[in-house]
Amino acid sequence: MRYKILLFDLDDTLLDFGANETDSLTKLFQHYGYTLSDELFRIYNAVNKQLWAEYENGIIVLDDVLNARFSETMLRLGKVVDGMEWENLYRELLGNGSQLIEGALEVCQRLSASHRLFVITNGITQTQIKRLKQSGLHGFFEDIFDSQSIGFQKPSTAFFDYVRSHIKDFNIKEALIIGDSLNTDIKGGLLSGIDTCWINTTSQKGNADIQSTFTVTSLLELFDICNQS
Repeated sequence: MRYKILLFDLDDTLLDFGANETDSLTKLFQHYGYTLSDELFRIYNAVNKQLWAEYENGIIVLDDVLNARFSETMLRLGKVVDGMEWENLYRELLGNGSQLIEGALEVCQRLSASHRLFVITNGITQTQIKRLKQSGLHGFFEDIFDSQSIGFQKPSTAFFDYVRSHIKDFNIKEALIIGDSLNTDIKGGLLSGIDTCWINTTSQKGNADIQSTFTVTSLLELFDICNQS
């Protein structure tokens, strides 16, 4: 067996963050008297993506993302709101969402019997642990590594150096990063010298500069890769 240590991204790899996000945002805006229209979601999505990109590039810290995304969204509509208050409620709503990507439970259940499974996520500690427990996946993982606790985020080598140093008997030749994001998971693997598997379930366009070791369109394809000699 070539790969013994499997480093799984969480959002949109094992847990359906898109479904959870839409449901949580709908409830959040309803709470404050607004309807999550297509236009409002577009504005929020643009603000959120920009802030996360700045965080992942080391321009701002995580608190800047969390405390500003809703205040900046509503400011574009001419409304002044307490961004931290909105974020706290949103975080609570997100923590209650545990929708699974198709095949996630079967993959974790079967692979955990023969491999060592770990989570690597840029998410928030308490939220991600809560969602993992509610989804039924938590018990399959030996440890959970998140950017909030570590102080660095994917794709930085500092994040993966921390992960490597905190996994007992880590062998880089036996490790595989599994994730849906070219810019965080796959790029992080390339920078750290760890093999990668890109989970491309939504027919995303590739990037010639960020090449994964493997590419699959379904989690179930991991069985063939992970059980290779």
